[in-house]
Amino acid sequence: MEQPGLTNMDEDRCRFLRWKGMWVLAEPTPDVQRSNDRAFWCHKTQTCIGPDSQVADEYECSAHRNCYRPL
Repeated sequence: MEQPGLTNMDEDRCRFLRWKGMWVLAEPTPDVQRSNDRAFWCHKTQTCIGPDSQVADEYECSAHRNCYRPL
């Protein structure tokens, strides 16, 4: 299960939002500090900028944007 760090990753995020923690296939352990690298990108543009020329991150990629698509 992905561990997004200290972020706002709820089920209402955009289906195109990606982050590095999605690809780590390891169970969290209490003796290892979780990463909060905040490396986000848009799957549609493959950059940190979405199709609407705004930043792609866990707060900005929400229903108020035209490019947003729910999970």
